Amino acid sequence: MKKKISISGMSCEHCVKHVTKALQELSGVSKVEVNLAGKHAIVESNADLSDEAIKAAIDDAGYEVTAVETL
Repeated sequence: MKKKISISGMSCEHCVKHVTKALQELSGVSKVEVNLAGKHAIVESNADLSDEAIKAAIDDAGYEVTAVETL
C-alpha cells in the first residue's frame, strides 16, 4: 500500500528527518520519502496502515497532517 501525506509545519531538513523517523517507526512501513518543497511524504507499507496511525505519528512529531491520499 502506498499513501501520500500532505504535511504542514515543515521548514528545513531537520523537519524532514524528524518526520521520516516518525513514519519509519510505524509497524509495517517499508519505505518513506519526505519532500520538503512539496510539503508531503510518500509512505509504502506491507500492512494495512491506518490514516489515524499516520496522523498520530506526525502529530507526535510536532507537525500537522492536512490530507492523506491512497495511491
